[in-house]
Amino acid sequence: MAATPQALQAHRNRVPAERRRNFGVYVIAVTVAAAAITLRDLAELPSVLEHVSLGFWLLAGLAVAGDALPVTLPGRWNTSAIYPSICFTFAIMIDSGLAAAVVVQGLAVAVASLRLRHALWRAVFNLGQYALAFGFAYAVLHLFSGDAPPGLLALAASATTWFAVKYLTTATAIWLRDGGALLPIIMGPLANEALSTGALLMLGPVIAAQTEVAPELVLALILPLLAVRRLSIITAEQRHLANIDTLTGLANRKALIGEVSATVAGHAQRAVQGDPRSRFGLLLLDLDRFKHVNDSLGHEVGDRLLIAVGDRLDRLVRAGDLVARLGGDEFAVVAKRLDSPEQARELAEQIEQALSAPVVLDGLPLDVGASIGIAVYPDHGTNFATLLRHADVAMYTAKHDGDAVAVYNPDADQNSPQRLSLLADLRTMLGQPDRGGLRLFYQPQVEITTGEVVAVEALLRWQHPTRGPVSPDELIRVAEPSSVMRLLTRWVLEEAVTQLAKWSAAGLQVRMAVNVSVRDLHTGAIVEQIEELLQRYGVEPYRLQLEITESALMADPHRVLATLTRLQLLGVGIALDDFGTGYSSLQHLRRLPLSEVKIDRSFVMAMADDPDDLVIVRSIIELAGALGLRVVAEGVEDERAWRLLQSAGCEVAQGWFYARPLPPDELADWLARTTLPARSA
Repeated sequence: MAATPQALQAHRNRVPAERRRNFGVYVIAVTVAAAAITLRDLAELPSVLEHVSLGFWLLAGLAVAGDALPVTLPGRWNTSAIYPSICFTFAIMIDSGLAAAVVVQGLAVAVASLRLRHALWRAVFNLGQYALAFGFAYAVLHLFSGDAPPGLLALAASATTWFAVKYLTTATAIWLRDGGALLPIIMGPLANEALSTGALLMLGPVIAAQTEVAPELVLALILPLLAVRRLSIITAEQRHLANIDTLTGLANRKALIGEVSATVAGHAQRAVQGDPRSRFGLLLLDLDRFKHVNDSLGHEVGDRLLIAVGDRLDRLVRAGDLVARLGGDEFAVVAKRLDSPEQARELAEQIEQALSAPVVLDGLPLDVGASIGIAVYPDHGTNFATLLRHADVAMYTAKHDGDAVAVYNPDADQNSPQRLSLLADLRTMLGQPDRGGLRLFYQPQVEITTGEVVAVEALLRWQHPTRGPVSPDELIRVAEPSSVMRLLTRWVLEEAVTQLAKWSAAGLQVRMAVNVSVRDLHTGAIVEQIEELLQRYGVEPYRLQLEITESALMADPHRVLATLTRLQLLGVGIALDDFGTGYSSLQHLRRLPLSEVKIDRSFVMAMADDPDDLVIVRSIIELAGALGLRVVAEGVEDERAWRLLQSAGCEVAQGWFYARPLPPDELADWLARTTLPARSA
């Protein structure tokens, strides 16, 4: 949950161990300077007190009483409070001098420190700041007015000096304690505090003048002061609310941006100083089963669950780390002062373990886990936008891989600059007449019993003009999440059907298998496209077969069923590729209009040495036979694999044992001069 005022005060009473030396030197320097500038006046205090009026004692009492109710300002960059005593002690400075003002302010600081539970060193430092501010303000007052009664200009200059000294010494202390860039710390609350503190300071001259005429009328200022106090509270609350999530009380996105920006500056300074803990991590969390809770139990229970999760996160993180809610069921954690990305992973694993325990609401245990993505500064980015995007990529990698935690890996980033550039190149190449190095190669599929080439698989190859060969896997990873995939599929299908027509004219009758993305099957557009191509080039539908990977198909079988059924009615075959590597349901295998399954090469290549893989291959062949499906084995690299498949009853095989993928002209030459082994061999 959001930090309580007590927690904020406890945070302000602590100084990180690595900063204590510099911070301590600064505190001592301010205190010594304050003592030096006020010591002479303090020595004359007894004589000053002998001549004070009743009005002085009234102002002193109001100052001490006022600081019993200081206005606390939430937020990391605000001073701890606005003290109502300021207007009275500033009036005392005008009427009775520096020493009297410092002593009364010291009593008020003591009362406020007890009220706010300040550490002793902080109370002493606060008094030192006040004494230093009064010392400079008193000097400016006499510089402008001399021995004459001060005018408006002198009073305004003195008040401005007081505020500048007090505000800047506080901002510097926060900077030395927390790190980060000094300018944002100064500018953050400047307008709000200048308004609140400035109003109190400029009341001082009015109070001083009134005390000389009718001291009792100063009591009439209590109501206006209460109004100023209320205004300060409202202003502070509005500023605070702008940075918190109203449901959980955690920081919101705006506060997260500010925190990360400040932490970047602070950790950059650490790196310059050679501090080994110059990294920090941005952890992005997405609850795994929150939608189920919302849908089944309602939004009220969902909100209570989010509050409970936020509270669990806030209690788990280390002191100084930040927990934020970005919206919905998404949270973020800023983990500071890290030695390595492994530390961020350890924290993420602790969070995941804590969230794996059920949250009990009204006696009902709710299981809610999380997928956590990690981006580390400066390894994965040096600004908020980059770190958040990379943490988001890592989070979805964790979801996709079924892992709870993932650290950002550029290889998994579909939107890295390199991949975006490659995607742009691919889009451009598809619009060129020669397709910019894109080609289809063809690998024969051979019937084991006869040695006859019954089909070929079309395989995509790209010789990039400047990058050289681009692997098919990388090409598909780049294209598949984008609209370019459909452009690529359209070109591949047209190229394949065109080649079938050419081979048919030359007397070569083979079936061609073409790989398509499951996204191509989400709409029926591909059916119309294939039908138009087959009619245009005069190719029989049965000679074209589409291959769909098992993992992709099983992720959304219902959505593509209608399209597959239309393709079957058209006469186009459907093959299930990489069979055995996913989690196929036998029910889906029975319902889907498949004509073929392809045994994944990982099983085929290892079955000669691994009995378990051989059992899997034989089981797939038997299962496919029972379902009336043709079986093709990929990755047949040697004679041992060929003979094992032959004995297991496999129908068709492809691999380097027969032929490598070939361009179309070389395939025709290969067919003319090659005799393939058959069962009788």
